[in-house]
Amino acid sequence: MKRDELSDLAVFLVVAEESNFTRASVRLGVSQSAVSHAMRRLEESIGVKLLNRTSRRVSTTDAGEKLLAALRPGFSQIDARIEELRLLGDAPRGLVRIATSKAAARTLLWPAISQLVRDYPEVQIELNVESKLTDLVEERYDAGVRLLEAVSPDMIAVKIGPKLRMAAVASPQYFAANGVPQHPDDLDKHTCIGIRFHSRVGVYDWEFEKDGAEIVKKVNGPLVFSDSTFCVEAAKDHHGITFVLESEIEQQLREGSLQRVLQDWCEPFDGFHLCYSGRRQISSALRLVIDRLRYRGDQ
Repeated sequence: MKRDELSDLAVFLVVAEESNFTRASVRLGVSQSAVSHAMRRLEESIGVKLLNRTSRRVSTTDAGEKLLAALRPGFSQIDARIEELRLLGDAPRGLVRIATSKAAARTLLWPAISQLVRDYPEVQIELNVESKLTDLVEERYDAGVRLLEAVSPDMIAVKIGPKLRMAAVASPQYFAANGVPQHPDDLDKHTCIGIRFHSRVGVYDWEFEKDGAEIVKKVNGPLVFSDSTFCVEAAKDHHGITFVLESEIEQQLREGSLQRVLQDWCEPFDGFHLCYSGRRQISSALRLVIDRLRYRGDQ
């Protein structure tokens, strides 16, 4: 294999992970045109189309998916060995400040960080757990946890968890008294429990998708919270329907205190990513955190 072919394969892997030429160029530290040229060169070399390109998104073709499946294990092993060598020469130490939501902190960050600080006692982790989208640079955070759609183009995003699904739920008593919605438009007739992620933004609109059709609903009700924990509690207390991450109501569904509706309108979407500035030097401690949190479930 020629040296430039290996380089182009590495670029392809990043483009596929980011689904965007701009984010890939930021992560690689090269121009967007250089990324685009590398992909054209790789496709011409192999003789098949690897990427579908639109104005908003880049996705892999069937051939691209097969190539991706072959590349990931090898590149992952290389990255892991390089990281081990880095850690041998530079023992991780220092503070890493991360802004995250409660859901991500509980399900993804804490299991990894709990072990990390045992393995590396000179590393200190500070978690700011809140719903609002904190300005990471302005408030001097080393990294933040975001859904991919909320990551700005100038940030590097590393996938740290599987795909997610939303869930529309209410108590069985509420549905017995008010009926069960069969379509997102039926929510206009129901009391809904809203969430506002930041004081300077509106109440979150509920997003539904099925068979390529997308519906965004502006919901109404007497209760709005900044924390989904209270949305779940209000739903359990029969105040209406709420819309939260599936992972947040698994226990309530098992217990029967909440009942799910419109499940066929809640398709999986890209999950949590750890994002950080590509313009700043990465400390050995942050590099370690990135490696521990990186999601490898689809390799």
